Amino acid sequence: IVATILVLFDSRGGLTEQLATAVAEGAGSVPGAEVRFRRAEETPVEELADCDALILGSPNYSGVTGKLKSWMDHAWKLWESGALNGKVGGAFTAGWSRSAGSEATLLQLLHLLLAHGMIVVGLPWSERMRISGSYYGATAGGQVTDDDREQARDLGRRVAETAVRLFGPIT
Repeated sequence: IVATILVLFDSRGGLTEQLATAVAEGAGSVPGAEVRFRRAEETPVEELADCDALILGSPNYSGVTGKLKSWMDHAWKLWESGALNGKVGGAFTAGWSRSAGSEATLLQLLHLLLAHGMIVVGLPWSERMRISGSYYGATAGGQVTDDDREQARDLGRRVAETAVRLFGPIT
């Protein structure tokens, strides 16, 4: 194993967990990547220090859920020590409608990653982005579609590939 990818999420109605599953599938498709799939409330904050990449997911409640934000607030010792500095990060969100602030939620998630000094990976433009996803990360609105799942797999794959390149053997 070259890089450990932590897919960490909060999910209320199941939409975010469906995206998290697709993110993990994408990350797991990369040779050398090991994926850890975790709900925030079941994960000790210290586990962040043991990963090479963190892909954060939150339901879109016109922003990150209070539960996930509180969980990340408990990572202050890792922030203070710089334990996540230089690691790879990405974000995803799902909500009940496409235009309910999903990009605002992604930007809040990315802010948490950037505050830790992480290298953030987004999604480049694709035709699929006309109906699913954002430059900032993977999204779903109302229901998780096949296009949403593919966008989430792309995000997981991009983050894992970046982590493997950064933390793998120098050739």
